[in-house]
Amino acid sequence: MKILLSTLLFTICFYSSYSQTVNGVPIHEINEEYVQIVGTTKFMSSKVTIEIDFGQRTKLLGSYKETTIVDENEKKVDFNSMVDALNFMTEHGYKFVQAYAFAVNNQNVYHFLMKKDE
Repeated sequence: MKILLSTLLFTICFYSSYSQTVNGVPIHEINEEYVQIVGTTKFMSSKVTIEIDFGQRTKLLGSYKETTIVDENEKKVDFNSMVDALNFMTEHGYKFVQAYAFAVNNQNVYHFLMKKDE
């Protein structure tokens, strides 16, 4: 019984970790060598808003779903920090290459370049 319960729990966790998408593409199915994580600090919060750029085509006035990570219910996934986002992408087969940050209107914007792990 414990083995069955453990297997069921693992399966649920495994599939829920792969239900996040960007522009309709599951994170683990992004077939590009490089992606860029762009993180913006939220106003009056320690959390960051993450956008993923893997060269996808976006509309000029498109929706947030074109570049942000959304869950199976099409809701934005929040991250506690850029390191949280970095760990998330590492779990999905990418490794860190380079990072830089700058301020826009007194708000920090972080850019992390990631490469598909071979």
